[in-house]
Amino acid sequence: MTSTSVTANTTCTSYHPCVSELPPTAPASPTATEPDAALTGGRLGHPSKGLTHELVEALGTRLRERAIKPGDKLPSESRIMETFGVSRSVVREALSRLQAAGLVQTHHGVGTFALDSHSDGGFKLAGPSIDNAADMLDLLELRTSIESSAASLAARRRTEDQLREMRSALDDFAQHLAVLGETVAPDFRFHLAISQATGNRYYPDLMSQLGLTVIPRTRVSSSWLDVERRTQHLQKVHQEHQDIYAAIERRDADAARAAMQIHLVNSRERQRLAHAQRAAGDLIDSVTAPGRELR
Repeated sequence: MTSTSVTANTTCTSYHPCVSELPPTAPASPTATEPDAALTGGRLGHPSKGLTHELVEALGTRLRERAIKPGDKLPSESRIMETFGVSRSVVREALSRLQAAGLVQTHHGVGTFALDSHSDGGFKLAGPSIDNAADMLDLLELRTSIESSAASLAARRRTEDQLREMRSALDDFAQHLAVLGETVAPDFRFHLAISQATGNRYYPDLMSQLGLTVIPRTRVSSSWLDVERRTQHLQKVHQEHQDIYAAIERRDADAARAAMQIHLVNSRERQRLAHAQRAAGDLIDSVTAPGRELR
């Protein structure tokens, strides 16, 4: 993906993932602080429009113009409420409509993330329903075939700007290794950047329509893993990403294909083992419940 100047402010801490702040438009005067000059006083309330409709338009514009970039986490509900002067129910309804339009994707406990809205003319794929371990493993199997090819093409066709976007996503990932959920956005950004570097619009179309479901950590609870094991898990993922990046950087198409294949095969195996271990733990919990003995 060709880098553009980022107009959204990004806030990162060791406890919170990178979050795009709602960027203000140029103020009408040195003292103006409205979040959007097109909205009266920065607040919603046009007499001919409903608040939800106005908020959808305001956020949708930022998403389509990439003031909030694909893969970025949207501001919190409270932040949006404060910026636009609306209730929580209005914010939730607006986000629901944006998700239905394919502009964002929400994952409970993780957040709402921007998707790539520049996919007009591409084929359409219904959003996947990842309801169980088998679905996730099947999706990873599909990704292994498609993204291995994408990595090979990216190694041949990538631009320096696209390479910098991949590097930025990896650096963001590295800053959040201690907290599992905070690596989801940069993980998705990295894979999306590779798909965009193919020069074939259908690769990023597919990635965008699958959305964050391509990242297993959005569907698999890791609360049963201790901090050390979570960090070790993420370090392995990060090293695999680094191997893919290195091959694309030196334009080695065969190595890029192999590195992506290894990464996704390993990811599938990690998820299979995680589900099996979690299931075994649940079974032990059930048979050792009060009044029952482990046999």
